[in-house]
Amino acid sequence: MKQHVSGQLPLLPIARGEGPWLIGADGQRWLDGISSWWVNLFGHCHPRINAALREQLDTLEHVLLAGCTHAPVVELSERLSALTGGELGHCFYGSDGASATEIALKMSAHYWRNSEREEKCKFLCLAGGYHGETAGALGVTDIPLFRAAYAPLIRPAQVLPSPDARQGPRAVEQAIAALAACLARDAGSIAALIVEPLVQCANGMAMYEPEYLRQARALCDRYEVHLICDEIAVGFGRTGTFFAHEQAGIRPDFLCLSKGITGGYLPLSVVMTRDAIYHAFLDDSTARAFLHSHSYTGNPLACRAALATLDIFAQDDVIAANRTLAAKIAARLRPLAAHPQVRHFRQRGMIFAFDVEADAGFGHRYYRAALAHGVLLRPIGNTVYTMPPYVLGDAEIELLGRAAETALREALAP
Repeated sequence: MKQHVSGQLPLLPIARGEGPWLIGADGQRWLDGISSWWVNLFGHCHPRINAALREQLDTLEHVLLAGCTHAPVVELSERLSALTGGELGHCFYGSDGASATEIALKMSAHYWRNSEREEKCKFLCLAGGYHGETAGALGVTDIPLFRAAYAPLIRPAQVLPSPDARQGPRAVEQAIAALAACLARDAGSIAALIVEPLVQCANGMAMYEPEYLRQARALCDRYEVHLICDEIAVGFGRTGTFFAHEQAGIRPDFLCLSKGITGGYLPLSVVMTRDAIYHAFLDDSTARAFLHSHSYTGNPLACRAALATLDIFAQDDVIAANRTLAAKIAARLRPLAAHPQVRHFRQRGMIFAFDVEADAGFGHRYYRAALAHGVLLRPIGNTVYTMPPYVLGDAEIELLGRAAETALREALAP
């Protein structure tokens, strides 16, 4: 998500990266507290990912994935499928998160068309949801800043209440009741519901319980509506499990992945889906085939970076290691919850956030203050969050906590 930053704020001239650090042209260092928009899972210039890319450069840099295939894309597809227990056995590759959203929406609607249920072509999304900024993705994005500017280009989805826990103890119950009522009334025209599992990142890191996903999955099954899980930001261990939806014990019909998939190295996204959906497109007629492509689909270099990223997860038991790391970070940040202007201190895996009662300029002041103390943090409105790389040591955790506290004090100073 692109967060606007005033032209008065400094551009950081970054010369290189090293682990969790960004290093300026003059040697100044900043801890990358947001994993460079949530992509650099293992920090910068990771030696194992670097080595994998160097090896791939000497083998194959790119080939069209139309009538051709190659080892990295085959292996990546098989390994991703295995991570879903084989339930999502088919992968369609794109370049970025918004492309993954477009692919999933198009594939869902086209599936129903191929199933002779062409009337099922509308979509449901959640209040505050963010799924990208292309025209199709904006249709299921409920962030006014982005939708208003391009409203004439957009085919809006129906927006349903979010289960955001900040709305109170009945948030999940109320959101499910609204979904159930909508599906009972309109399921005949609805292709899919799209959600960000457990954390709506652009909605001020709105967090909710897995029970919403469990009940939403059951309702989608009952009313024959696809469930699209957009894990572009929350996949790859960010919420405490490899995929966020695992915490609800479900599988979606479509799973969108990007951001951390290559460890922050190269643009890549993928939409994973089930056998039944894949088979609906197998036909001699081109009109029944899935009609989406771009030149760099399944790029070998990007796939190799993704494979190296999966290797790190497996070899370093990252999910287990992150539980210990997340507990340390939470313990260091938790004192912030006692500040009289802080509300809703919250955590889900390696995502930490709190809201601040302050004027509209607070976010910019906080950003500048954190930079001055050596940490890159970019609030979303008045929500301060950190999604750090999975490679912080005790010294970096202390710096993160100290800068978060000091920036809060300075940004709120009269």
